[in-house]
Amino acid sequence: MTFATICGIVLLSVISGILFMISLVGMMASESASTKVKDNSVFVLKLQGVVSERTEDGSPLSMLLGRADMEAMGLDDIVASIRKAKDEEDIKGIYIEGGAASFDSPATAQQVRDALLDFKKSGKWIIAYADQYMQTSYWVASVADSLFLNKTGMIDFKGLGGKREYMTGLYEKLGVKYQATRVGKYKSAVESVTRKDMSDDDREQRTAYLQGIWQRMLKDMAESRKTTAQQLDQLANDSIIAFADTKDYIKAKLVDGVMYPEKIKEVIRKKLGLDDDDDDINQLSLTEMTNVKQKKKDKGDEVAVYYAYGEILDKQASGFSSEHAIVGSTVVDDMNELADDDDVKAVVIRVNSPGGSAVASEQIWHAIQNLKAKKPVVVSMGGMAASGGYMMSAGASYIFAEPTTITGSIGIFGLIPNFSGLVTDKLGVTFDGVKTNRFGDYEENLIFSNDNAEEIDNLQHYVDRGYETFLGIVAQGRKMTRDQVHEIAQGRVWLATDALGIKLVDKLGSLDDAVKKAAELAKLGEEYHTKTYPGETGWLENMFGNEDKGTYLDSEMRALLGDLYEPIIEARRDQQRNRLQARWPYSARVK
Repeated sequence: MTFATICGIVLLSVISGILFMISLVGMMASESASTKVKDNSVFVLKLQGVVSERTEDGSPLSMLLGRADMEAMGLDDIVASIRKAKDEEDIKGIYIEGGAASFDSPATAQQVRDALLDFKKSGKWIIAYADQYMQTSYWVASVADSLFLNKTGMIDFKGLGGKREYMTGLYEKLGVKYQATRVGKYKSAVESVTRKDMSDDDREQRTAYLQGIWQRMLKDMAESRKTTAQQLDQLANDSIIAFADTKDYIKAKLVDGVMYPEKIKEVIRKKLGLDDDDDDINQLSLTEMTNVKQKKKDKGDEVAVYYAYGEILDKQASGFSSEHAIVGSTVVDDMNELADDDDVKAVVIRVNSPGGSAVASEQIWHAIQNLKAKKPVVVSMGGMAASGGYMMSAGASYIFAEPTTITGSIGIFGLIPNFSGLVTDKLGVTFDGVKTNRFGDYEENLIFSNDNAEEIDNLQHYVDRGYETFLGIVAQGRKMTRDQVHEIAQGRVWLATDALGIKLVDKLGSLDDAVKKAAELAKLGEEYHTKTYPGETGWLENMFGNEDKGTYLDSEMRALLGDLYEPIIEARRDQQRNRLQARWPYSARVK
């Protein structure tokens, strides 16, 4: 029996190993295989999952278990696929399957929408259908020539807004007090743990940029749906549109018709000129479109496009979160390599970041200055380039931003919890000791003592110096005086359309516009090509690499916790952050 058990375990291990290797070979083959476009095809763009700045290969476990759908879709691949569909003669149109897509910012959704509008210039058609449209997905899908909804479907059309958790009351009950040092009355990152409600200054800035984004969305949707922005705005005010009858959606011109899923196939067949119901519709998914070879070959000099997105950290954060980050030391090394690469004639840095470590942000800025001394550097702002994200951008040769980019937030803060009320007053723990110098125990005093006014004062001076450094960086890069920057700084965030008027950005435009400007500054003429950096990490490297990145568990936790996921991960990150922060506190993710 023992021998039989051992033989069974060995046999099972061998078979499992063989199956695993077959799976690996299949995954490698599918990754490298190019897609051939059949005649009379349709590109199917499913708006589901999370749409982030750039596609990252999913965890191998997700792929092996058939859960790749849980991974994020990259804006880069979506836009590139739409352009390929425009250029491919055999692709006759795009079918948008709406859904509960979550975009990492309004600007991300806007860029997908703009790419679809450009696609329509080819004369090809776009049809959209969904069982339900979340608001941002509807904004994107509204470009369609014909927009349909399930007979029992819904449209979540409500305007922009949301609430923030204020934890001060909870911490008071626990005996914990957060000690905040900050510069800038709009630097609201500390308020969630120092106040019980929103400050007037924070309310002012949030209202301003949300209204700006909402008006842009209304204008776009009104133009596409042949109605007015005022009518759509009133519609969102009059009732909860998500609970409306589908007939009301047609009356309001939100959709062209309602039908069950099988009927949309008939609509697409007619567009393709297919009469026989038995004829298959040639479809291309996003994954298949990314593997379609581009007809245009790389020619001329190289313009590097470097993606810098996520929170700015001193080092890679540990834990199971899969959020991409800008790691200071890594980016500095990359900037130095681009500076020394003679094949690279200009660099475009794609920034999408709420900021983070002030120290890492300054180090990245310094590396960009060294790079700019050798070749032009143009920044293309994505959904957000706030606080430290703006600091690293400020010294570029030229700055582009999307109209709905959130930027600015020029300010610094420090935040340290004090547990004396919990540890000493409630639990009865006391502290005593010896020291050789006056501030030899300043860290313990900050965290466990109520008698720490001098330590707090020193920390405030540290934050003040950080703010002055920030002002100097912006003043130098934007050719302004220190006082001019201070007047528009103080931690305030700006919508890019407003930031343009106060010289924080040079022009509103896309990543393509930034590339063209970089080529112009480098005097490359009409013939040049782009190459993206850093190189994408393949799934094989994810499997055997040593970096502590997100895992399959992260996807499962996100699906399980839903909206509670972000606050839990945020609390985990707080323990690993640098004390001096140049960071915007809110998530820009929209549904």
